[in-house]
Amino acid sequence: MMNINQRLQEIFGEAIREACPDLENPPLAVTPNQQAKFGDYQCNSAMAMAQMMKSKGLKVNPREIAEKIQQNIPDNELIEKTEIAGPGFINVHLKRSFVSKLLTNLLLNGVQPPPLESKKKVVVDFSSPNIAKEMHVGHLRSTIIGDSMCRLFEFLGYDVLRLNHVGDWGTQFGMLIAHLQDKFPNYLTVSPPIGDLQAFYKESKKRFDEEEDFKKRAYQCVVKLQSKDPAFIKGWNLICDVSRNEFQKVYNCLDIQIIERGESFYQEKMTAVVKEFEAKGLVEMDEGRKIVFAQGQQIPLTVVKSDGGYTYDTSDLAALRQRLFDEKADIIIYVTDSGQGTHFQVVFAAAQMIGWYDPKVTRVEHAGFGVVLGEDKKKFKTRSGDTVRLMDLLDEGLKRSMDKLKEKERDKVLSTEELTKAQRSVAFGCIKYADLSHNRINDYVFSFDKMLDDRGNTAAYLLYAFTRIRSIARLANIDEAALRKAAETTEVLLQHDKEWKLGKCLMRFPEILQKILDDLLLHTLCDYLYELATTFTEFYDSCYCIEKDRQTGEVVKVNMWRMLLCDATAAIMAKGFDILGINPVSRM
Repeated sequence: MMNINQRLQEIFGEAIREACPDLENPPLAVTPNQQAKFGDYQCNSAMAMAQMMKSKGLKVNPREIAEKIQQNIPDNELIEKTEIAGPGFINVHLKRSFVSKLLTNLLLNGVQPPPLESKKKVVVDFSSPNIAKEMHVGHLRSTIIGDSMCRLFEFLGYDVLRLNHVGDWGTQFGMLIAHLQDKFPNYLTVSPPIGDLQAFYKESKKRFDEEEDFKKRAYQCVVKLQSKDPAFIKGWNLICDVSRNEFQKVYNCLDIQIIERGESFYQEKMTAVVKEFEAKGLVEMDEGRKIVFAQGQQIPLTVVKSDGGYTYDTSDLAALRQRLFDEKADIIIYVTDSGQGTHFQVVFAAAQMIGWYDPKVTRVEHAGFGVVLGEDKKKFKTRSGDTVRLMDLLDEGLKRSMDKLKEKERDKVLSTEELTKAQRSVAFGCIKYADLSHNRINDYVFSFDKMLDDRGNTAAYLLYAFTRIRSIARLANIDEAALRKAAETTEVLLQHDKEWKLGKCLMRFPEILQKILDDLLLHTLCDYLYELATTFTEFYDSCYCIEKDRQTGEVVKVNMWRMLLCDATAAIMAKGFDILGINPVSRM
């Protein structure tokens, strides 16, 4: 698919250079027009250019600059005409025949991304729960947002490595293994039946806090584990496996693919990282600690504690180095809560200071997000004040979505299998969409009632809208082969205002994806899908696609190019859902 906005920027970029060759780095601003009566897009560069010239002592009317730009627009395939409005806006009217050709291309070739200049390697670090602890609602945001970012990069043709940086190393494993030895002394030969790891963790923590002998043994266990004693490695692996099985239940529900590479993976690499910083003279001593001050940062990184142990700072530096040098990543994105923003800022600054990467060449970014709030606008907790378990939340979603489907009497028309598919689609789709449709930087209020509401910008509304659009061809007895043949032979006419509005909206899909690629804010895609669904409704209400006999209800006339617009809308919506990690079903 062509990114129309990008193509217009190329055209206007050339026109601006021709109009004002002496102006260095002139501003280039092309945006979709908010009001259809003024055209389809707008170039707003003339006013900013006039400001630039004014700062150099040249007084030029922005309208004159706009006229010069207009005169220098090169021959192109997509602009019908341009008009200058107000102080110097250049309104752009697109050729309808050109948009029609783009739609035909979409129908024949599917929703394809614009070509990539080069296939870049992307590492996305997301989800990252802690072993021996339950996944909670905070992990939900990282998991959903990170997965959607991966899906976007994958669709656009990047080589994506999805990493789960689990907390699988550290002093807490000493107390867990010591407790394991006491509770299941034959754990080396008989697999221990640890049903509730959370309770197991709490028991071991209680003993660690209250029993001095146990505490000493726990520290000895850490030393044995770090020296790779086989019996202790076995105990560690057993505990990790119980956790992994719990995590996988969540990942199966949410359809998440991810490769585990926990903190333990980087243990051997930390010593080399500390030595590298020392060799470059970047390490200072501070009350027995080894610290690193990165340029421009107030807070130091602690790379070695006073007891000789390593810290999160050390493991995050080692992980970043491995991703840059071993994985050869061009883009690295960390999806964690905003509270870790300062920490990553300092880690990135230290990595740049030591020369691991140049931010002009390699994109390393922290994509932070706000906290999940309850309907009381406080941190989301259970009634007893505990953190909400993620599996409990997902099970509640399944129950609520089934209630909603039964309320709509879908259980009377769908088979048991169809009903279960619809239940999962609505439950998990609504939970994901509620998260992704909010600006990730902000906190958001978790409300099943709002997310399952089929009015407004919700997954429930969009999933029902999508199912309706898909059913139009089925009700007219038009199959895939007939639509394919029509796409090859029928021009998609865009004469009616609502046809034109829908056609333009469909063709904005690539520029929406480009914007998200730049700022990693996925709510833009949700807003776009909602706009597309409402634009389609306007079109369908104003332009007949199928005419039926009022007496018999039989189809008497089909408008094929409008059926193709229905098909194109369904195709873009399906791809949008796919990027958001939502699985629509054919019947709801």
